[in-house]
Amino acid sequence: MSNGPLTGLRVLDVSTILAGPLCCQILGDFGAEVIKIEHPTMGDSMRGHGKSKDGHPLWWKEISRNKRLIGLSLSAPEGAALLLRLAARADVLVENFRPGTLERWSIGPEQLHQVNPGLVIARITGFGQAGPYASRAGFGTLAEAMSGFAHLTGTADGPPTLPAFGLADSICGIATSSAVMMALWHRERSGRGQVIDMSLLEPIMTAVGPGPTVYDQLGVVEHRQGNRSTNNAPRNTYRTKDGSWVAVSTSAQAIAERVLRLVGHPEVIDEPWFRTGVGRVAHADELDAYVGAWIGQRTRDEVTQAFAEVGAAVAPIYSAKDIVEDPHVQATEMITVADDPDLGPMRMHNVMWRMSETPGRIRFTGRDPGADTDALLVDELGCDPTEIADLKARDIVA
Repeated sequence: MSNGPLTGLRVLDVSTILAGPLCCQILGDFGAEVIKIEHPTMGDSMRGHGKSKDGHPLWWKEISRNKRLIGLSLSAPEGAALLLRLAARADVLVENFRPGTLERWSIGPEQLHQVNPGLVIARITGFGQAGPYASRAGFGTLAEAMSGFAHLTGTADGPPTLPAFGLADSICGIATSSAVMMALWHRERSGRGQVIDMSLLEPIMTAVGPGPTVYDQLGVVEHRQGNRSTNNAPRNTYRTKDGSWVAVSTSAQAIAERVLRLVGHPEVIDEPWFRTGVGRVAHADELDAYVGAWIGQRTRDEVTQAFAEVGAAVAPIYSAKDIVEDPHVQATEMITVADDPDLGPMRMHNVMWRMSETPGRIRFTGRDPGADTDALLVDELGCDPTEIADLKARDIVA
């Protein structure tokens, strides 16, 4: 069974919540050997995020899957020295300390590249390694606020709205995995590693869209529209007869025409304003009334079936329960089952994409603190067991 296209790549995960660990999870899912470094006494803060079962954190089981674990105090000189020894054998290091922290511990890029010139170092911070905000504490919530996302999310007459999950962190984690692969491709040709300066802010700012360009060129600042879009209509969520919700999108002109024919108002298709998405947005109240009334007279299943028959775009609003029970999700294994030594078979997200020749897989779920410390330090680095016992006694390793 293939471990994936990154088999043979070694990654040091020296990061915490959430972008860095997700980046390393993706690399591990596709075959990289990931060594997760935690604080020896406090552990990783991710262990305390989300719900637990029988004392076992469920999110940790997924975000730290395919990762070997070692507890290491990087602020102690002995711990920093061990990191450098691990880095000498690694291909990638991902960290998310505030700028200057690794340098203060004498394990910054200069020292890391002295022991391994080919090392790719991904540095994730809230606002980047330089600039007036570089030293600020950075969390995904702040990036969601400053990216324009919160400004555009929520009802027109309501407050800005933040997501109930790690949106900025997740986008950043996926973006960082892409940046790492670019740096590795450069190393393949040049033999040299490099430093990736990744902020939480920039990836989500890109995802929010061309607002800065629109403002620069037109002086227009867009505002909250609820579930509507400034680019096309009808686009909204609508309540069905049986109390469910569905989302409708008409980004393509042909789809918009199919929807209005389906809901019994083909006459509007011939209106001049209907010919463009922007024109339809100006008549969103009218279009929403037509679509909402038709959907409100039918059950969710009736709505989705009717839309499918005419080739229009609709989707039910899903909860986690709906996702797990959806036949398409099941058939394509978007949610898979992994065997966990503590909790037994457990469902979690599968690897993020499918590859025909070198598919990734979940080799094991997130482990207990220090699960691989002895194997890494004694067996691989050749550390003396007596020395390791002394470092454990002083909480430098765990």
